[in-house]
Amino acid sequence: MRVVIDASPLLVRSAGVKNYLYHWILHLRRVAGKDAVRTFPRMERVLPLTHDGSMGGWWNTTFGLGSLAVANHTPLPVLDLLVRGADIYHGSVLTHRPPRRPRLTATLHDLTCYIMPEMHPRSNLVAERSFAKIAERAHALIAVSQSTKRDAVRLLGLPEEKITVIHSGIPHAYFSPEPAMIEAVRVKYGIARPFVLFVGTIEPRKNIDLLLDAFESLPASLREHYQLVIAGPMGWGSRHLVARLRHVKYLGYIPEPVLPALMAAATAFVYPSLYEGFGFPVVQAMAAGVPIITSNVSSLPEIAGGTALLIDPRSQSDLHHALSRMLTSDGLRVALAAAGRQRAEYFHWENCAKKSLAFFERVAGM
Repeated sequence: MRVVIDASPLLVRSAGVKNYLYHWILHLRRVAGKDAVRTFPRMERVLPLTHDGSMGGWWNTTFGLGSLAVANHTPLPVLDLLVRGADIYHGSVLTHRPPRRPRLTATLHDLTCYIMPEMHPRSNLVAERSFAKIAERAHALIAVSQSTKRDAVRLLGLPEEKITVIHSGIPHAYFSPEPAMIEAVRVKYGIARPFVLFVGTIEPRKNIDLLLDAFESLPASLREHYQLVIAGPMGWGSRHLVARLRHVKYLGYIPEPVLPALMAAATAFVYPSLYEGFGFPVVQAMAAGVPIITSNVSSLPEIAGGTALLIDPRSQSDLHHALSRMLTSDGLRVALAAAGRQRAEYFHWENCAKKSLAFFERVAGM
């Protein structure tokens, strides 16, 4: 069996999908071998993960995106020639005309463009509509959560039996950041006080305005003791939100190797997202031993598994009371942190890779 995975999202600016592809391909190759799992464009070396730019180098980026553009806009079998010998082609949102000879698979990450289109730029909506056609044509699909599978069945009309749920994973580094690294992160970013942390792309779906409102509504004694720290690259959103970030500790994009220590340094992690297909930051914080407040919608209750304070992400009052409870109870924080770390043990990339390999073997044998 030979699987070719469309790795073109590694060549552009991306967050969750890039994180998924990087670790997924790396661990699939460890389980199945490089000959069994290849990528388009072909990338043999594993480069350090970065979300801000291409991970393929000049040649792979130019050749890969150029070839994909040609394949997407011509009926000629461009990808069939480039991935000849493949038994399975695993497409991405950037694939519009997949090769015709291999069996087609793909990963469903979320259906947010269908559920809340008003929170996305037009380019995202167009890409997702195109990807829906790939999902319809695919022989089989992976969904990163039961929530995403339900949404895909409901919104895209896909048959349940076509979709296999395989939860994503997180790197081992989140389970054991060195104390010296944690202190170094505090010094590097000038964080002197205990802090509440949010990590994610700055975009409307992440609901950062509600977080700012809820934190500002806390008693002055709590706001003087605890600092709100927000980290993540600028995505899209209102100028008003960007202006508000000047009044809190906004760190911008945090390089991947630094994130485990930043997570572990926090007193609490808050993630009031309006919708998530999986929610990498929540699992990362769980692994780092940080108590969590997150939303009671989409995949987040499924992923947290009863180890977080859940709030209505449309309710400032809900988030206010959850923050107040969390920050005034040492016992609650200790209990949630311990339960979260135990829950996070389920989300290892090795488990995801083994289940994914079994998925591909089933598809190849169809």
